[in-house]
Amino acid sequence: MRARPRDFIYTQDDLFLATTNYLHPDDRILAFLRYIPKEDGERSRNNARYTKVDSNQAYEYLKDFFPNYIFKCDLSQVEMMGVPNNRVKDILKPEKRLKEIMQSWFDGDLEDQLLQKVVIVAEFFQDEANIPPSHMGISGSILPGLYDPGVSDIDFVVYGLKNHERAMEAFFQIKDNPNYPLDAIGEDYWLKLYEKRIKDSSLSFQEFQWYENRKNNRGVVSGTLFDILATRDWSEIEGIYGDEVYEALGDSEIECTVKNAIASFDNPAIYEVEDVKILNGPTAPITQVASYTHTYAGQAVAGERILVKGKLEKVTGKKTVHRLIVGTTRESVGEYIKLKSLEIT
Repeated sequence: MRARPRDFIYTQDDLFLATTNYLHPDDRILAFLRYIPKEDGERSRNNARYTKVDSNQAYEYLKDFFPNYIFKCDLSQVEMMGVPNNRVKDILKPEKRLKEIMQSWFDGDLEDQLLQKVVIVAEFFQDEANIPPSHMGISGSILPGLYDPGVSDIDFVVYGLKNHERAMEAFFQIKDNPNYPLDAIGEDYWLKLYEKRIKDSSLSFQEFQWYENRKNNRGVVSGTLFDILATRDWSEIEGIYGDEVYEALGDSEIECTVKNAIASFDNPAIYEVEDVKILNGPTAPITQVASYTHTYAGQAVAGERILVKGKLEKVTGKKTVHRLIVGTTRESVGEYIKLKSLEIT
């Protein structure tokens, strides 16, 4: 079964999981539990109620009710989530969902105001960044239809790393121009996002706002937040599951220089690094930093000196790579990527 990050898996057990990887084992799709059925849940779909779960709730729920969704990965020896192939009911595709929304718009049948905003975002990137409709999609709660029209954000997907670069550049050019429908994020919205994403003291609100404002991957459309998310095109996905074996080597903290950040908005976000100084943890020839949390995607650019705290991992495949992982949980408590020197005035 082919699935990419930003896809959702709807299961025979009435669960919704977000796909986390490009490559998957033969017997399951790697994904993370996001929504579970609950009678008094805050979300609804087809007259049924659901609730959103965080990392701890997700693992606890599966261990209690569906332990077959949790397995020990033979490549990393780490406990992970994955949907067994025989429990997959449907793979929900962001590009297909966006096509459906756009068709309803063209047919004059789209009354939902949040989905109308999705159309505005899609038309902007098609017209201003020349992104083909086939290389755009909509993920997050809108993909499975579990959104709250007054609260939910727009998780807009651009397929292809170069396409994603063009989308962010197009937004950067107009985000402060009142003649366009997409706007830069104001402080009230940054505060809302900060409270949603930062669960520890790794970044102050002022630091978070500074980093996010320069990324150009988030904005506002008619009062609703939207993200510009990157996912590789099928032609950019290489290898097969099992090509690489992962070994956890413990907690680590380093100082290093970003050598290349072309994939810093991918899933995971990848930074090639050099001139590494080990501050705490095992000694290893670290050449990569990888983030599995959206908070630290695009956090630094080539040439910047950064501080990173996370989990050290040895990756053995065609070549051996040591990398530092940030975002081992969705909330990434105690893990971060940030500039060594940042003065905010």
